[in-house]
Amino acid sequence: MKNVLVLCTGNSCRSQMAEGYLTSLGGDKVKAYSAGIETHGVNPRAIQIMKEDGIDISNHTSNHIDEYLDVDFHLILTVCDHAAESCPIFPSHAEKIHHSFSDPAKATGSEEEIMSSFRNTRNEIKTFIQNLLTEKL
Repeated sequence: MKNVLVLCTGNSCRSQMAEGYLTSLGGDKVKAYSAGIETHGVNPRAIQIMKEDGIDISNHTSNHIDEYLDVDFHLILTVCDHAAESCPIFPSHAEKIHHSFSDPAKATGSEEEIMSSFRNTRNEIKTFIQNLLTEKL
């Protein structure tokens, strides 16, 4: 089993979605974790949008990267530019992969437009995780 850490700024949306897909699609090949360089709580819209795709992340917690210093990771994914640029030195020999996804929490407009932004980001993350599982894990 491979330990995979997904990092984002606040561990509220993108990293939570990626953790959800890694857990759901990775089966017994992956033990997924997510964390942030800050903790903002899990975004209720992220929970809702993942539930639409059959994945329940309502029990996820927003965790700080320092909580995982003792975990031996095989792969560390950064899913936003700020986390990739601001991540402290993390003592790991893990392979690091960066892919920036737009932040749906910053979307503006009507509720429908905001939820559309969440769906777009969710779908991009799902495709990315599916490809990652095929190519790397």
